[in-house]
Amino acid sequence: MFRSTCGTRVQHAVKRTGSGGIRGHRERDVGCSIVTSPDASSGAPSLTQRRPVVPPDRLLAELVPPRHFAGESFATYRPDPAHPSQAAAVSRLSAAAEVIRRGPSRGWLKRGKSDPVAVYLDGGFGVGKTHLLTSLAHAVGVEQTAYGTFVEYTNLVGALGFLPTVEALATRRLVCIDEFELDDPGDTVLMSRLLRELADRGVALAATSNTLPGSLGEGRFAAEDFLREIQALAARFEVLRVDGDDYRHRSVVTDAVGLSPDEVRRAAAARPDATLDDFGDLLAHLATVHPSRYGALLDGVGLVALTGVHAVPTQDVALRLVVLVDRLYDRDVPVLLGGAGERDLFSPEMLAGGYRKKYYRALSRLGSLAADGAALVA
Repeated sequence: MFRSTCGTRVQHAVKRTGSGGIRGHRERDVGCSIVTSPDASSGAPSLTQRRPVVPPDRLLAELVPPRHFAGESFATYRPDPAHPSQAAAVSRLSAAAEVIRRGPSRGWLKRGKSDPVAVYLDGGFGVGKTHLLTSLAHAVGVEQTAYGTFVEYTNLVGALGFLPTVEALATRRLVCIDEFELDDPGDTVLMSRLLRELADRGVALAATSNTLPGSLGEGRFAAEDFLREIQALAARFEVLRVDGDDYRHRSVVTDAVGLSPDEVRRAAAARPDATLDDFGDLLAHLATVHPSRYGALLDGVGLVALTGVHAVPTQDVALRLVVLVDRLYDRDVPVLLGGAGERDLFSPEMLAGGYRKKYYRALSRLGSLAADGAALVA
């Protein structure tokens, strides 16, 4: 039996500005508990047997740039000459970092003295928005920054309560929100109020999304009924467009045929940090675990092996899978996809609907992780 008390080391990237430009990492322990049973056929533990318990302080402690981008900075971002907006975004964000470090001042982006910086990176999949956002966090200072996805902030409010969340985040100079999406009216009102409270306290804001701020919520709920809230959100941000191609697609084929069940099982059995699950069983299990705990679900996991991968049946199941893929990507956990692979994971209707950008992002990220997993088998 595989046991873990989840004494997870949450990694904080710390940039030291000096002649050497040294970049180190600080770690701290946060707790949860997991007990899993191994898969009988391979000896590998199963994610479906994991029931993570995550205390609220862990949610706050994990608001740091993802491990995947721990070493990134503006200097490591390589703008594509064919898309000048990429270099322009680096320049504007570098200037924003200087302003945030010294506090709001008159003149930047023609904002008043009392207005903190608020930038919004709009662009397609794989153009480096998250790289740029984490670079901004590193430039300001990770200890002075809260960094999380949209859903992680809504989960934090649910765990701590609204006012304690505001108090906790207001201690930072910068709040970064990756993959800003409004999936329901409640989230619209909640995030509008949260950002207003933080901005009023002088906290700088930075966000990424595949959707312009004025179009958030479009196609997912009756956005016109909440137009005032959406317009209030949009008005807070200076939009920086980041054009370009999906860099993950430049070297990764995301519609590869899935592996055979035997290949998946053998690879999982060969690694002590691998898990092995039937895809359908894992999807069912995700419905029993709150999305805020999907990160803890992966504690200590170095490879996720899945057999019987098939098309996702419904939208609610698909959205849970998107969150899991994001947590896998954040943690650089390769995956093995047995069965149909990711080729037909989401239906044409899903890929044409209101959540299509989430699904395409998930396919882009999953394709990269699947390529890493396939390389392990090879």
